[in-house]
Order: sequence, then structure tokens, then C-alpha cells
Amino acid sequence: MTGPAAERTPASSMSAAIGAQIRLRRTQRGMTSAELARRAGISKATLSNLEAGAGNPTIGTIDALAIALRIPITDLMARDTDPGPIYIQATEAKPGEVTRELLRRISGGHSLEIWRMRIPPNSEINGLPHATGTVEHLLMSSGRLTAGSTDNPQSLGPGDMLAFAGDAPHVYRTGDEGADVTVVFASPLLS
Repeated sequence: MTGPAAERTPASSMSAAIGAQIRLRRTQRGMTSAELARRAGISKATLSNLEAGAGNPTIGTIDALAIALRIPITDLMARDTDPGPIYIQATEAKPGEVTRELLRRISGGHSLEIWRMRIPPNSEINGLPHATGTVEHLLMSSGRLTAGSTDNPQSLGPGDMLAFAGDAPHVYRTGDEGADVTVVFASPLLS
């Protein structure tokens, strides 16, 4: 292949995802591409390129489109519109080793990350503060754990759930029994 089409670089998966979201939201609102382009202050050709996933939009352009569509900018940056069932098979932890596994990242106003943390007996982990506004959610699968803000940790057992400010110093501590815990980090995308 020769000519301009051969010179195009493949769109990034993020550009393609943003393009798909722009097209979906425009169609849901019954807007033509000409109307959306006019409201966002961009050319129809630029919008067409973005919707095709071939563009490289700036934050300013994405913001203008979000305003024109009357939606949060994060809605245009969401990749997981219909992921279908997601199954993640359990993994083995080596005895005496703390493990952390990112299980899923979900966007849409907040960045959500789901982790599995396995902490062996008689261990202590001092958590460093995360981004401002981050909230940690712990759901105990098995074992016992003392966790939460450094100045007010809580004792947790199987089935217990704890949510606390993750933007301050925090601790995870086990006694004679280890712990298997699901951790969900909810961090604001925009401040």
C-alpha cells in the first residue's frame, strides 16, 4: 500500500476507546457529527478522525467534546463499556511471602483498582499515603488483620469490610494467623 493511508500509524488503544465513547455518546444523544463538532468548536473532519480512533486528541479537545455532550470528561476516557464476564483464576502464594495482585482497574469518575493481598503471619506493612482523596476498601477473605489509619487501626476477621482514607499513613498487621484480603483503591480522576 502506498500514499497517505500507508503512512498512518495505528491508533493507540486509548485513542480507539475515546473515539468509540465519543461516537456512542453522540449517537445516544441523537446528535449529528456536524452538530457535535460545532458545539465543541472543532472541525467535522477532526471529529470524524477522533471517532474513527485515528486521532490523537488533546485533553482540551476531549474536554470540549465532554462539555458539548454534557458529560464528565472521564466518561469519554472509560475503556470498559461492556467487558462481559471477567474470571481471574486464583494463584498460589509462596509461604511467608507478602503478595499483591492487581485484579482489575475500572474507570468512570474514580479510578478503581482491585487487588488481592496475602500477608503471612506476624507481618507488618506500613502503607504510604496515596493520592489525595483516595479511599481504601478492605474485604477480608480469611485470616485476621489489624488495618486502617495508623492512629486508629481496626481488627478484622473473615467477612469484615473496612473503608478508610488511603491518603494518610496506614498499616496492615497480622498476628499468629496470616490474612487474605481484597483491597479496592478508589482514587478521584480529577481534583
